[in-house]
Amino acid sequence: MSSPVADRRPAGATGWDESRQRDRGAYRKPHALYAALDLGTNNCRLLVARPAHTHALVGAEALRVVDAFSRIVRLGEGLTQTGYLGEPAIRRTLDALEVCRDKMERRGVARARLIATEACRAAANGAEFVARVAERTGLQLEIVDRETEARLAAIGCGSLADPEAKGVLLFDIGGGSTEVVWLKPGLGRDAARRDLEVWTSIDMGVVSLAERFGGREVDHATFEAMVEAFGRALAPFVDKAMRQRACTRFHLLGTSGTVTTVAGIHLDLPRYDRRRVDGLWMSADEADRAVERLRAMSYDQRAANGCIGHERADLVLAGCAILEGIRRAFPAPRLRIADRGLREGMLLELMRADGVFSARAQ
Repeated sequence: MSSPVADRRPAGATGWDESRQRDRGAYRKPHALYAALDLGTNNCRLLVARPAHTHALVGAEALRVVDAFSRIVRLGEGLTQTGYLGEPAIRRTLDALEVCRDKMERRGVARARLIATEACRAAANGAEFVARVAERTGLQLEIVDRETEARLAAIGCGSLADPEAKGVLLFDIGGGSTEVVWLKPGLGRDAARRDLEVWTSIDMGVVSLAERFGGREVDHATFEAMVEAFGRALAPFVDKAMRQRACTRFHLLGTSGTVTTVAGIHLDLPRYDRRRVDGLWMSADEADRAVERLRAMSYDQRAANGCIGHERADLVLAGCAILEGIRRAFPAPRLRIADRGLREGMLLELMRADGVFSARAQ
């Protein structure tokens, strides 16, 4: 497995084809559009937005979403066994990226950042894939390192942190890795801060864990084996975080398909509804019950559920095992759910770098 590719671009750097960028003076226009693309191990997701009109808003609330796209591509399928991105996965991903390119062109996006995460970091042919994307679609993907991924997640989700909490543990359960961040006090109020106090990135995600242990039929022993494997990998971070920031008043803040699914199950949603999930508070008991309901479902029942679907039915229990590993290591009375993350972090960082918010405030 290759070492992660360092992200050496300055904050606010773009990964879109430079010839497509609009005149920099257009960025400050109130209707200028920005785009952020997050290509992960499992999903390809695009968000197009402009700054909201009210400058007092912070975090994702400062964005007015114009267009969005999400498709499960499983780019990292089989990566843990072979060390390479497979051709079927590459073709699926290229098709999705063409859709993203067309959306950005139709919308007249002025500025964009396009990132690739764990699958491209870990694959021996990750750089070759990025070159192929540029040739086929004109999109220039930027393979970011794990610290950048953690920082962008913190920027994107930080405004959901309880400002009264003495500590907030943010986690992002991805397809190939899981980022865990102990947020600095006040970070939720100041989403532009780039420094992380204590953080880690663990090379286990829903795809890699499900491929290792199985995801269709998960009995109690298998589930506990997944929790234990993740817990061992998390242990060094637990020692560091609790030694430096042990406190009695804190909460968990989770972002990913796993936690939004848990929230959807908790709410008994017939189909997923972001408006009801993003920002939801769940008690520890409520999270326990929702996970137990998921674990009690058969594969077919998970596939038929409107908050899961057949594309994620074999991955969601691996995600629940990671969630359980985090909750056992950091017992907390409350969990807040975020349906926001890397894309919102990229958009906010781009807009702040362009002075959009300060310009509106004048």
